Amino acid sequence: MNSAPTAAGLQTFLGLDFGEKNTGLALGNRLLRSAQAHGTVRAQGDARFLAIAKVVQEWQPDALVVGVPFHPDGQPHDNTRRARRFARQLQGRFKLPVFEVDERYSTTEALSQGAKDADAAAACIILEQFLRAMP
Repeated sequence: MNSAPTAAGLQTFLGLDFGEKNTGLALGNRLLRSAQAHGTVRAQGDARFLAIAKVVQEWQPDALVVGVPFHPDGQPHDNTRRARRFARQLQGRFKLPVFEVDERYSTTEALSQGAKDADAAAACIILEQFLRAMP
């Protein structure tokens, strides 16, 4: 996958907080370096991708940003592998650049901020982390 420095020229992004049952969504742009939660897809398999496709079609992001979880010590685990597979599937289906972001504690942070939709709020945190890292 790609890293933030290779995102030159890209302006709008769809952030995704992948989970086996739910995937949080957020939309953001480079100019403001901010994101807004855009709900949660509560589906798996093809139904998940169909729901994401509707958002991609409506908002036309230049790229996708996927949160990839790690253990606190930085080591990968089963969900790391699943999130990376999801990122590869997104790239294959939508033919858009896909960037990965270390998403350790994004859901915990979202919950601590009182988020009503923790998955969408976590996607927002992931996307804003990515946007802040851009040159």
